[in-house]
Amino acid sequence: GGFKPDERSPVALRDVLLEKGIMLQAYTPGQHRIVCPVCAGGSSGERSLAVQIEEDGATAKWICHRGSCEWTGGSSLIQRAGGKGAASSGGEGGGGGERSGKKNNGAAGSGSFVGTGMMNKRQGAGVGGAVKLPPPEALERIGPGQLTPAAAQWGAWLVGRGISLETAERNGLASQRVFSPVAGGQVDALVFPYMRDNELVNIKYRGPEKSFWQVKGAEKIMFGLDDIAGQREIVIVEGEVDKLALEEAGFKNVVSVPDGAPGKVKEGELPKPEEDRKFEYLWNCRAALDPVSRIVIATDADAPGQALAEELARRLGKERCYRVTWPKGCKDANEVLQKEGVVSLRGSIDNAEGFPLRGLFRFSDFGDDIASYFSVEESSEMRGVSTGWKSVDRHYRVVPGELTIVTGVPNSGKSEWVDALMCNLAVQHGWTFALCSMENKVHEHARKLVEKYTGEPWFEGRYSNRARMRPEVMRAGLHWLDNQFVLIRHEDDELPSVDWILGLARAAVMRHGIRGLLIDPYNELDHKRPQGQTETEYVSQMLTRIKKFAQHYDVHVWFVAHPRQLHNWRGEAPGLYDISGSAHFINKCDNGVVVHRNRDEKLGSLREVTINIAKVRNKVAGSIGDPKLEYNLSNGRYEDLK
Repeated sequence: GGFKPDERSPVALRDVLLEKGIMLQAYTPGQHRIVCPVCAGGSSGERSLAVQIEEDGATAKWICHRGSCEWTGGSSLIQRAGGKGAASSGGEGGGGGERSGKKNNGAAGSGSFVGTGMMNKRQGAGVGGAVKLPPPEALERIGPGQLTPAAAQWGAWLVGRGISLETAERNGLASQRVFSPVAGGQVDALVFPYMRDNELVNIKYRGPEKSFWQVKGAEKIMFGLDDIAGQREIVIVEGEVDKLALEEAGFKNVVSVPDGAPGKVKEGELPKPEEDRKFEYLWNCRAALDPVSRIVIATDADAPGQALAEELARRLGKERCYRVTWPKGCKDANEVLQKEGVVSLRGSIDNAEGFPLRGLFRFSDFGDDIASYFSVEESSEMRGVSTGWKSVDRHYRVVPGELTIVTGVPNSGKSEWVDALMCNLAVQHGWTFALCSMENKVHEHARKLVEKYTGEPWFEGRYSNRARMRPEVMRAGLHWLDNQFVLIRHEDDELPSVDWILGLARAAVMRHGIRGLLIDPYNELDHKRPQGQTETEYVSQMLTRIKKFAQHYDVHVWFVAHPRQLHNWRGEAPGLYDISGSAHFINKCDNGVVVHRNRDEKLGSLREVTINIAKVRNKVAGSIGDPKLEYNLSNGRYEDLK
């Protein structure tokens, strides 16, 4: 069960660069500066590697400007397509030669699969056997001239919506007599062919009474993908007919999403970002989308359409996204074409406004956000979501985009408590998570999470006198686990770096819409601290990068850190300043939590755990305090004290 990434999508420049340990914020043409993966930017950790992406978006060259490194090289998708199996690159088959004496062994991502490190290694995983696409002769073309009766009927329907038969023909629209899973029988359906490199990849069918379905097991891509090949400016719309409408207004550089806007929308309210989000088509189209420098998002004017615009911008990078405001009384591009005409439609696209970006603003630019924050309901995510424990909620609620540092002496249950918290958020709010947990073996972590979800022990006798869970309960637990969590794991014996983890977490936002990231623990990460840099400076820079990721992607990050060795320790709880490494942990985090287990029978139950909320920056979401919970040994759950 669970969502498996599609391996049929073309390789993008980002995949080729990742093999070299080069991970950029964006892959648009121009120069990008990052920390060099070979020399780590020297003692100051400077961004010494200049990566130039050429205008074609398919070629990159790089040079490290530090005299002691001077790592140079280049990679090209074009040469890769020549069938060598590896990108042409400096020092590996021509193209520049590596001038640096050092080989790129320690590059970030060296042990990962290309792309995200979450690729499923089984061939064809998630595809579900051969995809049954219809033969060309089964499609009755729609366009000028002689048509079959069914094609003529759909042609008339399109013309009635302002779409010419010439536009329909250029986009390959057709009619097909086909089985409709909605109607339960044969119907004459309108065919929207999803093409890539002139090959049919998928079909969206429109049947009678506005029913839609796609070819089972086909790869999810965007409609009109070939029309944006090599384009630097593109438009994304919510439906295929909106793409056709924009073509009538002179815009061919348009793609449509395959599945419309996210569903489950409550009347009058924007949906919660975690509901019904499947954006694998963006990942499958990354080779075409990465080099684009201006993306106009022209989704519907209703609440789902606005939610879709926000989700697309969050994944594609707000700095290159612009949004369209349709004329009053019009919901989408096709309605504007029908009611207002071509000139108005063109004006709406030309006047698209940028998403608020880094730079200079006035408060009025955020007027809507500020006003909505004033009127947010008690249950809004902006005020934090419930942890699932009443006593903890009084002091700590989980706000998307914040960083929580968790510490505690060894064996106090800090990782267990964060696991229990994530399970509560997954069950109660539908959140999905990426887990980078270096101290847990995968099967052991699965046991802990499934026990918390089912409330039943995995084994019996060792730590529980209750009967162990039945096999079907275990399978149901694993199915839930597969849907709510993805793992970030280094495949070789090297320690992962924070930048490597954040790179994969960005991919997990794009692919799985994760809302939470766990890094456990800090002490197990690879800390390539530049010479001459103090640990305090290093920790400060690292936490800044984690916070920027959390805020940019609206993801809550939990970072577990062990305390330093406590001398003359007598069982008391450590403080946040006791964390091994630096006082910046407490200075930079939004929330600081110390988990501490009672070890003295005279003071109460040995299963009593104090969740000491030692720092809360956002007073709307909580306050300092030390709520207590009781740990249930048999299933790993925590419960409010009776």
